[in-house]
Amino acid sequence: MAIVAKRTIMSLFSEVDDVYSHQVRIVLAEKGVNVEILAVKQDEPTEDLLALNPYGTLPTLIDRELVLYEARIIMEYLDERFPHPPLLPVYPVARAETRKMMHRIEQDWYHLMSSILKDENTEQARANLYTSLTSLDPVFADKAFFLSDEFSLLDCALAPLLWRLPKLGIEIAPEFEGLTAYMQRLFKRESFQTSLTDAERQLRAA
Repeated sequence: MAIVAKRTIMSLFSEVDDVYSHQVRIVLAEKGVNVEILAVKQDEPTEDLLALNPYGTLPTLIDRELVLYEARIIMEYLDERFPHPPLLPVYPVARAETRKMMHRIEQDWYHLMSSILKDENTEQARANLYTSLTSLDPVFADKAFFLSDEFSLLDCALAPLLWRLPKLGIEIAPEFEGLTAYMQRLFKRESFQTSLTDAERQLRAA
């Protein structure tokens, strides 16, 4: 663990176009954390990464002697480590509901995104993702952010997927005004813009 001991600031092993790394980078930007971003390719883990994380997965966070992997674990840790602005509700029931919805985002929408990227039943997965997102247009229109008036971890989880819709071959029709406005609010947010890598900016380059 000598590698950990040498680090005096927080470090994040991150891939330039990895959706889970992007989630964590949004949280870091939202919190204004001074962090060293270490670019790594998922299929080419470095010796440093493997020495810290036996799975060699991304993202991996190092905070002094602490090493964390898995995006949701990292995001919740950051929210507790840097409590302002809070990204999870204060009350246990609301926190549980948020965690449940993050699980659903992962199991439903991220699963469909993965199928598209892996070219597995692509057309059906693309149609299902489009229908699932647009069917919630009234929900997106109801509040400034996803199920909340305040920016939260749900938005940090959802924004990277929505940003990648063009890459997935999906264009949201303009009549879905709630979803379209929600995406615009997310993408214009300073923390989101700060989180983007050059490779991610190219996903929506004009």
